[in-house]
Amino acid sequence: MVRIVFLLVPGLHLLDLAGPAQVFSTAADLGLGYELHYVAEQPDVRTFQGLPVTARTDWPALTTDDLVVVPGWRSPRLRGTGHLEPASLERLRRHHADGGTVASVCAGADALGRAGLLDGRRCTTHHDLADELARRYPAAHVVHGVLYVTDDRVVTSAGIASGIDLALHLVAGRHGPAAAAKVAREMVVFARRNGDEQQASVMLRHRSHLSDAVHRVQDALDARFAERLPLADLAREAGVSERTLTRQFVEATGLTPLRYQQALRLERAEHLIGHGATVEAAARTVGFEDARMLRRLRARGAAAG
Repeated sequence: MVRIVFLLVPGLHLLDLAGPAQVFSTAADLGLGYELHYVAEQPDVRTFQGLPVTARTDWPALTTDDLVVVPGWRSPRLRGTGHLEPASLERLRRHHADGGTVASVCAGADALGRAGLLDGRRCTTHHDLADELARRYPAAHVVHGVLYVTDDRVVTSAGIASGIDLALHLVAGRHGPAAAAKVAREMVVFARRNGDEQQASVMLRHRSHLSDAVHRVQDALDARFAERLPLADLAREAGVSERTLTRQFVEATGLTPLRYQQALRLERAEHLIGHGATVEAAARTVGFEDARMLRRLRARGAAAG
């Protein structure tokens, strides 16, 4: 069981808290093993939207598997806002030093900065606050115009709804992208990858439709894209004929099932190559019999770009 601990600051934005909390609670409903906790320096915390929330003032025991999240607060500026006592900042610092992960939404990055966790690391925050964050923590490398950034178990996000993207990214990192896609589908949101990667992933770019049959087939392809999956087997998964599946899949995604699987393989192969794998090794890993098809797909993508 992974504990997700939200550290609440007076004036916090509801969506900064509720967005990632919904992701992890939905993941828990799907059996992925999350337990949510809410802590603060006082038991009653007033949100900027006026709705009070309650929290524990004592922290649960944490392990290296657990995550601490600092949601953002109303902050036309960072200086003088989001007060936290030194003991709370020390909790953040100690959890990271012990091998745990810490995360922030929007202005919450300032709390990580005060805890010394941004020094020497890449980070981000809301675009209105990025310049000030860089001035306050000159040893940090503030990245502009991205949804979220991860660096050595410090995860920071841009603001408001990007907390959902951050949480889905963390679910994907622990349980795989297919699990994150399932959570996103349950929440009826369009999930995106790290803002460093300007294009949405293949898996999630083609999920903004309402066809349950196609979603079931995509679930199978997402989870087993490196395997040979005959169209007949996929049609049985969807409960329709092969011809009907192909027609519905194209209508929903713009791709045939084969093209979708190839796109998944290509994207994964590009990731492996970008991290040092040879084309031949990447091709074998993602399910191609040899590198020729992978080279053709890469060339086709380069020509299209």
